[in-house]
Amino acid sequence: MIFGAAQFQVYWFVPPLVVAISLVYSASRHEAWSRIWHHAFKLCYWIIGILILTTAFLLLVNTQV
Repeated sequence: MIFGAAQFQVYWFVPPLVVAISLVYSASRHEAWSRIWHHAFKLCYWIIGILILTTAFLLLVNTQV
């Protein structure tokens, strides 16, 4: 194990990546900061929601063995 006794969780990278992706995508679509922030917030909400639903579905399928 590379990190010793403590297990490293890659899921800590998900929120910053979602925020960064949302901001960059929104900035490429809009010029006004208010619209960029508004669109980025909505996009973060959608991305996190899809990730949660996908994870729940995969856990459900995995436990139905």
